[in-house]
Amino acid sequence: MEKKPLAETAVDRIEKVFGEHREYRRAHARGVIYEAVFSANGLGAEYTTAPHLQKGKVKALARFSHSSPDPTWTDVMSPVKGLGVQFLLPDGSVTNIVGVNSPIFLAKTPEAFTKILGVVTSFKKGKPRLRDLAKLLIQYPESRAAIKIVQKMHAPASFATGRYHSIHAFYFIDKNGNRLPIKYEWEPDAGVETLTPKDAGSLPFGYYEWEIEDRLQKEPVSFRLNIVIGGEEDPTDDPTVAWPEERHKLTVGTLTILPKPAPEADERKFDPTAVTEGIECSEDQILHFRKAAYSISEERRNSEK
Repeated sequence: MEKKPLAETAVDRIEKVFGEHREYRRAHARGVIYEAVFSANGLGAEYTTAPHLQKGKVKALARFSHSSPDPTWTDVMSPVKGLGVQFLLPDGSVTNIVGVNSPIFLAKTPEAFTKILGVVTSFKKGKPRLRDLAKLLIQYPESRAAIKIVQKMHAPASFATGRYHSIHAFYFIDKNGNRLPIKYEWEPDAGVETLTPKDAGSLPFGYYEWEIEDRLQKEPVSFRLNIVIGGEEDPTDDPTVAWPEERHKLTVGTLTILPKPAPEADERKFDPTAVTEGIECSEDQILHFRKAAYSISEERRNSEK
């Protein structure tokens, strides 16, 4: 029998753990998407020839989401929230930045991630059973940091008050061909605000979607795009390791969310490997693995319609 591609096995295991939910993404299943505008201040042009980071404005789409592959989970059961931004470039192409409010991932390689899904075979109230968790930590010690962060994580008070990290490293390429390792960070102009576990536990299903819609009718919602510049010793191939907090950050633009929902655009694929001129993916195996996994998820969604 022909062996399944690893990405297909991973998606199969996600469905086994979280259930099969027709016509939904296999990760970050529930979310809401808005039109947006990205205004680059031109400071990024020193480091990259990417068109959306030259001084000026481009249209964009912004998808806020809950991380769970199960769209029926309550808001509090999925403390990790996401912000996927798709830049609509002048030549008709797109490029994406995909972020979550955790700075690191729980696996270094696609093989480890797929095996972890095999270890954590059941969830209760959004968390793995202690027995499953103990097995995971023994087999994959590099996952300890990410699990500790998620265990201690407080959900943002709003999609608008989360800080979203790209997790993966990328390279900026300047006009002379110089490469600079960077990570992305979306910093909320409203300030980072989180909820206590007690307050989060009282939220009704769909609160975040209602709250962002109401907020957009009353006030602007925007995020600064920071690039975090890596040092020589900072790994570009390991998303389980956070870069030091003291690394230099440079704000290269602002994303303004418009009060214009774009539900028809939710069919779009927010693939973090969809880069443009002046940007290259790093050596991170998980980053490249996501491209195949996203494609399989999209194929299954389309076949279910």
